[in-house]
Amino acid sequence: MITVREARLKEDAEQIRQIDASFTTHEIYTAHRDGDQLRLQLIPLEVPYTKRLPLEALELKYRQWDFALVATAEGRICGFVAATYEGWHRRLTIWHIYVDSPRRKQGIARLLVNRAHAFGIIKGARNLWLETSSMNVPAIRAYRKLGFELCGLDTAFYHGSPASAETALFFARPVADDASR
Repeated sequence: MITVREARLKEDAEQIRQIDASFTTHEIYTAHRDGDQLRLQLIPLEVPYTKRLPLEALELKYRQWDFALVATAEGRICGFVAATYEGWHRRLTIWHIYVDSPRRKQGIARLLVNRAHAFGIIKGARNLWLETSSMNVPAIRAYRKLGFELCGLDTAFYHGSPASAETALFFARPVADDASR
């Protein structure tokens, strides 16, 4: 049985860090520019690409989020979501959403996103918003199944970082006060 509760970051940090947030993909999105037009193209890879996403700054006071939940199964943390409400544009930004690799495709991400959605309703958010890499095709597919739609991209977002060859993709999902999701 999966349960969701507020994260207790000091106590939960070590288990959250143990979440296998890696992904493997056999295809990636590439961005192409033609004047003022941008186009994404899904291309197959000859060799599968695997990346491990770091889970850092969990206990630090300067972290960018103020809402955090964990999903647990059999006494172990198997999922994590962290978000913050940005009042100036009434958006709930999801900074982190991870489900442990062996627990994926069991509805855990949906539980976590639905709880973030409920928090967004309380705060008065108009939409949930998140960012991911053009390389993370498994996450992109999961976000779309969760009702998120592509709303933008940034080809320079990761410049100067180890992910500088990747394109940032932005997704949004409207916040509605309904239980239909």
